[in-house]
Amino acid sequence: MLLAGTDDGVYRTAGPRFESARRVLDAGRTMRIRRFDGWDGVFAATKSGLYRSTDGGDSWIDLGVPREEVYSVLGDPAGERLYAGTHPAHLYVSADDGGSWTELAGLQDLPSREEWYTPRHRDEAHVRSLGAHPDAPDRLVAGVEVGGVHVSDDRGETWTERRDGLQDDVHHVLVRGPDEYVASCGGGLYRTRDAGESWTRLDRDLDHTYFREAFEADGVLYAAAARSSPGTWQGSSGADAALFESRTEPPEFEALAYPGRPEEVVLAWAARDREVLAATNRGRIIVRELDGWVQGGTLPAGVRSLCPV
Repeated sequence: MLLAGTDDGVYRTAGPRFESARRVLDAGRTMRIRRFDGWDGVFAATKSGLYRSTDGGDSWIDLGVPREEVYSVLGDPAGERLYAGTHPAHLYVSADDGGSWTELAGLQDLPSREEWYTPRHRDEAHVRSLGAHPDAPDRLVAGVEVGGVHVSDDRGETWTERRDGLQDDVHHVLVRGPDEYVASCGGGLYRTRDAGESWTRLDRDLDHTYFREAFEADGVLYAAAARSSPGTWQGSSGADAALFESRTEPPEFEALAYPGRPEEVVLAWAARDREVLAATNRGRIIVRELDGWVQGGTLPAGVRSLCPV
């Protein structure tokens, strides 16, 4: 089964190649669908709350995060602490499976905190991405839109800014290792190999700069981008989008054709049974086959996250 977080809630389908799907959670815009090793079930971070399902999406429980708009969720590698990042940009933790929540107020103490805002998001910001790696289980990585990347080495109690050399419109942080991250930003694709102490831009040879999420599977690094922000994605010309793959180190990206290009932007990724899946802002699911990307199915709303269950 496949769950898709969309602009109109969570949909479920039997697979990437399908003719129809059923909405299983009417929660409005769903920012993330996530599963975590050591945690039972699946989590949906939505603009109406954080939800959990332990039966493959048949039923959902609202976990009662203190702020309604939840943009990111993380179950720590130890299976002990559940984190929720919200709009406005606050971070909460639960040590009892979402039964109660405590704010990790140290995030508010960062020197740049008063700079975290943008008119497009009501002059506020949100914790758009949360990540951790099993080899550094106490280290949290938070990506803030707009506000940069920040790292905590004590499970969120205190934080250090890791935004120097990084464009601060952070949409997603792919945690590839305890010290290696790839940040997808509104102004480029960046990599660090020292936990954010320094950043290298990966898209200097590309002519698309608006990145939403990178993904890795079987040693291949995937990314997708548009030439500008979502306000330009409508109309006949669409987003002038592109999808990139790199099988080299350091990354050298190749642009590949895909169904929906160039009007549709790939926003979500997943891997299932060694298949790589992607989904677009117009609800199209595409599948990577040996000779390229092919059509899977379509959903009635734009897709922001994919999660096999």
